[in-house]
Amino acid sequence: MRREIHKWWSPALHKNMEIVVYGHYGNAFLMFPTAGADYLEYERFHMFDNIWHLVEQGKMKLYSINSINNESWLNNSMNPRDKAIRHQQYNSYVCDEVAPFIFNDCRGWVPVYTAGASLGALHALNTFFRRPEMFSGCIAMSGSYDLKDYTKGYWDQNVYYNSPEDYLRNLSNDWLLEKMRDHKKIIIATGEGDYEDPHASRALSGILNSKGIPHELSIWGREWPHDWPTWRAMFPFFVHNRF
Repeated sequence: MRREIHKWWSPALHKNMEIVVYGHYGNAFLMFPTAGADYLEYERFHMFDNIWHLVEQGKMKLYSINSINNESWLNNSMNPRDKAIRHQQYNSYVCDEVAPFIFNDCRGWVPVYTAGASLGALHALNTFFRRPEMFSGCIAMSGSYDLKDYTKGYWDQNVYYNSPEDYLRNLSNDWLLEKMRDHKKIIIATGEGDYEDPHASRALSGILNSKGIPHELSIWGREWPHDWPTWRAMFPFFVHNRF
């Protein structure tokens, strides 16, 4: 199986950023790490063990990137305004650098689905909803979709436009809404076990229902905590049964 690590100097972030690629062919999944983790986190935690056969068969490709959460919302020494600016720079990196890299690596347009767990779920879902013409859907697991949960009371336009609960609730742009509704695969999943917040997923689902955006809300039981065993079960389940 093809496994390659690529690195380039990111103009958006002004630093070197790595990406690991698994596979040769198929629809692409862009993976966002949890919290302050790196691009190899999902491999280290055996997230893909039950789907390697799909990668080897050319049915899907996986792309996993670094987070910069330790340079934004998880960095308690930063000015909140600078945290919000850094978040926007990360958006630019993903859409202006990573997405073109994926299309070039796939030798043309392919469906690209964003995916992530915990804080990675917020990035995955936010990336899709900000650019639904570029991405084909998302798998968001165990996320909180109100960015204010991380800002410690700080609020500005950069926070607003990266807080899906806020901007989706007020969204009235027909073109964007149609792109979000147009045969996209949107999965919002969570457990109900320790440290999970199923209310966050239900709240976002309610907003999407109010906008007529088709999606799947999947609430797993109390035996599923906010931890790797849950995500190792969820991601292969949805990949096998929904894509």
